[in-house]
Amino acid sequence: MAAGTSQGDLGRSLRPVAPGVRAREARCGGGVRAVAGRSHAPCPLQAGPGPTVSLPELRLLLASGRARLFDVRSREEAAAGTIPGALNIPVSELESALQMEPAAFQPLYSAEKPKLDDENLVFFCQKGRRGFQATQLAQSLGYTGARNYAGAYQEWLEKVG
Repeated sequence: MAAGTSQGDLGRSLRPVAPGVRAREARCGGGVRAVAGRSHAPCPLQAGPGPTVSLPELRLLLASGRARLFDVRSREEAAAGTIPGALNIPVSELESALQMEPAAFQPLYSAEKPKLDDENLVFFCQKGRRGFQATQLAQSLGYTGARNYAGAYQEWLEKVG
């Protein structure tokens, strides 16, 4: 703990990373979280099955048609290349898009709006940060199947092409 920082201060300085995660638990964009009174623990959004999708799992989900992909990079980034089948909704638009009525979503994005209980709504960006933020946002809006492809487009491009 930093000098001059109490456990109470630590708890107030950190925001929850997902519904059900207490405020005492730190942000975990780097794969670990600081927990008041302990050193580090695995991040709940980066470890094991659940909100994070690995490349092998993503490939299986795509092959079986059991995932919906959301590219949250800018339109320009997505136009330069994306994972086949991904719907581009820039992270700056995501909150309003996920709160739209389905009738408004369809013509704007040429796709059906995801449902709150849809499984395997997989968000990704270029390197992982915006995809992680998008996953957190979708979860906070009640999308229980929101998941993050942590390897992001960079890994896809390097390993799949």
